[in-house]
Amino acid sequence: MRIVWLVVALAGAVAVIAIVAPFFVPASTRPAGPAGLAGEPAPVFPLHDASGAPVSIARYGGKVVVLNLWGTWCPPCRAEMPELQKLADAYGARGVVVLGVNQGESAQRARAFARSLQIRFPIWLDDRQQYGRAFTALGLPTTVVVGRNGVIVRGFDGALTFEQMQAAIAGAVSAR
Repeated sequence: MRIVWLVVALAGAVAVIAIVAPFFVPASTRPAGPAGLAGEPAPVFPLHDASGAPVSIARYGGKVVVLNLWGTWCPPCRAEMPELQKLADAYGARGVVVLGVNQGESAQRARAFARSLQIRFPIWLDDRQQYGRAFTALGLPTTVVVGRNGVIVRGFDGALTFEQMQAAIAGAVSAR
């Protein structure tokens, strides 16, 4: 009889531990949003550029890619676009590529927006907002820096200044 009680007590203790243990496991220390993706391989989705041609981030292996998610309706995106163009101009010769990925709008609208701001870096269309979901974007703009090896280096929610962009790519540009 004692063995039966011992088994019942042991089973009860295991059940209590199984129920209570999750409350004592530390929460993830990864930041929310795109910042938490550092160290992960960058997702690759087939998209189209604003003229309808197929494009993919896989084409830019060996380069530092600054992938910026934006929308024409977004005032911070509008303010950030010239800073991104400045980055593309300043660092293009050093192997940095800036890609603007419009989230869910028409090619005509995206082209007009880019033209109005004199944007010359590639504009892609993500009509299904795959990158927004993959990068756990909390809003727009969202910027992700992908190193030459295809691994995410940094991620940001919100508009960045040129100086912040320079700081974000510094380690990736110097890494060979």
